[in-house]
Amino acid sequence: MLDNLPPAMFATLDTPSVLVDLDIAERNIHRFQSFANKAQITVRPHIKTHKLPDLAKAQIKAGAVGITCQKISEAEVMANAGLDDILITYNILSASKLDRLNRLASKIKLTVVADNLTVIEGLSAAFSNTTPLRVLVECDTGAGRCGVQTPEAACEIAQRINNTAGLMFGGLMTYPPTDREREVQQWLTDAQHACLNAGLQVDTISTGGTPGMWKADDVPVATEYRPGTYIYNDRSLVTRGTAKWDDCALTVLATVISTPTEKRAIIDAGSKVLTSDLLGMDGYGYVVDHPDLTIHALSEEHGIMLSKTPHQLSVGQRVRIIPNHACVVTNMMDRITLLRGKKIEGEEIVAARGCVT
Repeated sequence: MLDNLPPAMFATLDTPSVLVDLDIAERNIHRFQSFANKAQITVRPHIKTHKLPDLAKAQIKAGAVGITCQKISEAEVMANAGLDDILITYNILSASKLDRLNRLASKIKLTVVADNLTVIEGLSAAFSNTTPLRVLVECDTGAGRCGVQTPEAACEIAQRINNTAGLMFGGLMTYPPTDREREVQQWLTDAQHACLNAGLQVDTISTGGTPGMWKADDVPVATEYRPGTYIYNDRSLVTRGTAKWDDCALTVLATVISTPTEKRAIIDAGSKVLTSDLLGMDGYGYVVDHPDLTIHALSEEHGIMLSKTPHQLSVGQRVRIIPNHACVVTNMMDRITLLRGKKIEGEEIVAARGCVT
């Protein structure tokens, strides 16, 4: 439980610190893995949330078929730590990145995505004299990010991949819009049928994101699901009903450094720790044990907390905050503090922090 940890256990920690409760994180891993097993869909979690090889290995041990990375540098860290089945869900361009991708592919089972001919041509040039690289066609099924715009276009790109030296068509991939599973199911089914009718084998149909993970079985055409934030959860996911407060494994420990008024207190965690992401919410986090407090504003190093009634906080007091968006918080910290039950297990370096290339 988030609210039953003794304050004394954090007395020796400098703030701001990021805390991760391993019991909660592991429970989150197993809970979704069990759901996916029943739905007969494989799990390929996105490591951008935790960026820790040990947690990626815990996800594999629980039953995940591999991991997802967004950038080559993330994948390099994970591969060097022994993760050997990686999907990179990002269009890859530039000679230097393609050279790195080639070296990575010589070590592990690697899959990438593409949604245009420029990317395909670059991948082909890099892999024409090596073992063919497996490529999924990225599809925009309504989220409005990257991806081909129609099932017909997906088939056209798939055919191009299939007929291009150095590449092998592996299937379809999407980052879906939330709460539109029926549309995603129809889009992907149409794309699958178009590819099959063109004589292509569609081995993988990859979808997923934590906001819609409990509806993964509403898209039965998909073969794998890629949740990321589910391992930690955050305020945005609690707000939309995907998780509960007690499912949030990551919290930010901060110190009250000033109480200018009886209804305003300042903490030592600003936008460099909590992030400025609002994601449609008011305020910049949920203050555990103090639901009456609102993190009203952030500067780089200050968090401004307001209350409608006198807050009763004192300078030096510690508070824990569930951030709006856990993934960004992870990438801002060199180290995190690991908890197990009511004990601090120690620090761990965030191995893939800053890996954005």
